[in-house]
Amino acid sequence: MASPIATARARTSCYRCHKRKKRCDRALPSCSNCEVAHVRCSFLDDDRQTASYPVAYVRGLERRVRDMEKRMASKSHMPPFADEGHASLNDDHPYAHSTMEDMQILGQEDSSTFGAVPNASAANSSGDFPTLLQDPPPSFVGELKTLSLEATAERHLGSTSGVSFARLTQMVLRRLTPDKADFVFINHRENYSGAHLFAFNSPSELLNPSLFESLNDSVSIHPILFGDVVLSDIAEPSASVADLNLPTDQAYIDRLVEFYFAHSNTLYPILYRDEFLQSLRQVRENSEHPTMNSSLSLFRIWMVLAIGSTAYSSVSLSEESESLVYYSKALEYLEQAMEFGEMAALEVIMLQVSYSFFNQLGPNTWFLVGLAARLALGMGLHTSSTYIGMPLDMEQRRKRIFFSIYMMDRVVSNALGRPFAVHDDDIDISPFVGVDDENIQADGIHTQSSLQPSLLAIPLHILALRKIASKIAKQVYSNRETANLSSKERENVLHTLHKELIDWRRGMPFPLPDINSQVPHLTTNWFDFNYYTHIALLYRPSPLLPTMDQERIKILLEAASMSLRQAFNMHQQRRFAYNWLNFLSLFTSTLSLIYSTTVQPDNLVTILKETKAIDDLDLAIGLFDTFGVKFPAANKIRGMIAEISRRYKDLRDSTI
Repeated sequence: MASPIATARARTSCYRCHKRKKRCDRALPSCSNCEVAHVRCSFLDDDRQTASYPVAYVRGLERRVRDMEKRMASKSHMPPFADEGHASLNDDHPYAHSTMEDMQILGQEDSSTFGAVPNASAANSSGDFPTLLQDPPPSFVGELKTLSLEATAERHLGSTSGVSFARLTQMVLRRLTPDKADFVFINHRENYSGAHLFAFNSPSELLNPSLFESLNDSVSIHPILFGDVVLSDIAEPSASVADLNLPTDQAYIDRLVEFYFAHSNTLYPILYRDEFLQSLRQVRENSEHPTMNSSLSLFRIWMVLAIGSTAYSSVSLSEESESLVYYSKALEYLEQAMEFGEMAALEVIMLQVSYSFFNQLGPNTWFLVGLAARLALGMGLHTSSTYIGMPLDMEQRRKRIFFSIYMMDRVVSNALGRPFAVHDDDIDISPFVGVDDENIQADGIHTQSSLQPSLLAIPLHILALRKIASKIAKQVYSNRETANLSSKERENVLHTLHKELIDWRRGMPFPLPDINSQVPHLTTNWFDFNYYTHIALLYRPSPLLPTMDQERIKILLEAASMSLRQAFNMHQQRRFAYNWLNFLSLFTSTLSLIYSTTVQPDNLVTILKETKAIDDLDLAIGLFDTFGVKFPAANKIRGMIAEISRRYKDLRDSTI
């Protein structure tokens, strides 16, 4: 009978077990609790941790080293690998992929192809176990998955998320290497305290699901992106939070409320401004004797302060401890507020979604959007029969709620490449009207003055963009929709959607309300930024058109460049929101720029001299520098982009 395997053990519990007050077996390199939860154990990152090593464990390591030395010696006498097949990424070799994990592209660049792309799995696969030797080289795929999955603490990313495109971009970078070998980034260790990570044997192992949070955890505690803070650490009632009252600085509270309604409630018109202000006055005047509806009113008030504070912090890059306190206070009233009926429950859920767009220490965005969507569908808010005989003011309130859920669903689902919770074919109601609250009465709607456009014209126009994005996801990134289309039909789909985006941009509300100089979507740059990011989404390689021609490559290059410039313009104006959604958009725009620059059929040196790709890439580096203040992952991405920029500059200057 084999004796049990001896294990090295740390002298203290891991960080996760300590915070959760669970018994830790202190096994190295990862405790069993973290292994079961598929969570990265703090032992892997803490080089200050001391450990005890049993004699049997040390002898076992010595045996493994000897076995590996023998294996390596035997391999050195093996014949070289047979030459693998290659294929060109051009019009004669279309590729299709049903899922991102299945997409494999083979290629060897020459003057007749639009990209040099090696086999994603053509790496050493000797079967050796990962070893604790060095950090794995960074990759676009790994960083995109980290950025996207840290926002939701779940594993799956679908086609519109851009992971396939990140892999393809990584592959075309072979053109930058002298021997056309795989482009390998150096290890960037700035702002990272870990001592060792797994050194994987093949690029596919970078996609190992065990690197990400368990589906059962609603908030990621992996320290790479948002910091190692657990929701329970900030949400559990404490004496300081339980006794917290509204700040006495009324002017400051008014500024937070104003910013919420100018920023977040303009994107998602969940609350009625006058109704909220009346509740706020009542609470201020009668704080010791709350009314019957106080739990719902108090939840709204504290959530508005939390969202207003965190949204402002995302623009100003100020610290967010204040918004966490407000959010924690709101959670005290959550359960009671949910008891005020289905519409109140929808408000409660959607306010939490709005908060999570800016602060990932809150609840799981993906889960809450799905929950709100199913509750709204169960109430029939998507069908016209529900509104028969309903007073107009009540109808408009429900439509605002429903289409806010729709927009949230499109934003999150497209960012993560997941199925929509609300389907367009199931909706048979018209959108809410674009008039101010005071013009909506139970018996009718008064016409808004054309000289003073309503603030609601903005979410209505954004709703139109989300509908176009929904079409792009269905008609461009769905294999089921594209499988039986001819080449001409595929081109028609592309051109039709492009025209819809052009019409959307031309139909932008004008003039934009000038109510706050720091709100991003009250400037034309925000609409331009979204226009170009959607053009890039439309034109990058996809199941609809997996192969690229020169015209589409140039359109993709222009869209990527313009989106980065618009983001930088907002950055200079101090009205760019540094949240995880814009982080993801900026990353995918940068990938589009790198891909469309590197994959062009012309001489790369000529392309770099004739375009502003290097200048645009340097703009992206500056933006990632700023994102690094809030998101540590931005520092690694910035290093990767800077490395490509340096390589571009070396090529451009090589013939001078």
